[in-house]
Amino acid sequence: MNEQAPLAVGTALRAVVQCVARTAALLARRRIHTPTEHVGLRLSFAAGTSSWVCRETVVDRPATTDPCVLVVEFRLRAVRGWGHTAFRRLSLLNTPLFVGFPGFVSKLWLAHDDNGVYRGLYEWDMPELAEAYARALWRVLALVSARGTIHYKVLPGLRRDALIREPTLAGLTGPVAGSDWWRLVNVG
Repeated sequence: MNEQAPLAVGTALRAVVQCVARTAALLARRRIHTPTEHVGLRLSFAAGTSSWVCRETVVDRPATTDPCVLVVEFRLRAVRGWGHTAFRRLSLLNTPLFVGFPGFVSKLWLAHDDNGVYRGLYEWDMPELAEAYARALWRVLALVSARGTIHYKVLPGLRRDALIREPTLAGLTGPVAGSDWWRLVNVG
């Protein structure tokens, strides 16, 4: 788990195309929603950064049987100032690139932090499906992200909302390591 490498280009492209087709079906059945319950929450991470939830996306689906949390981070190439506002608004158009992936449950979209890093905090059904998504997403993100800034972490056995209520559920409460960029430490 957490190989931290993209899928082969052809494999990733096929996965994204299949995702877009499934997203169209979900949209036609009105199974994709954008609740506002978490919008505005500020999430702080072990690396000393924080950002706020600017959007939430959920899909109506059967009950999750093997939940996990997926945290993804990236920094856009050459986006500064008002470009972040434009990106947040336009990012809604990216929804077809993830919501139709097998196992998707929900996503909290986090605005950029003080270092220009964006994060997504997802709930997924089945850690291996979250891993496959993250590795396919890598190919899409690589088109617009600064080299070396794409990372992900899969946290098996956790539900997103439980982690938000109690960040210590990730099991790490000791000293912060440089690789703990994903570790949620506070929600406010």
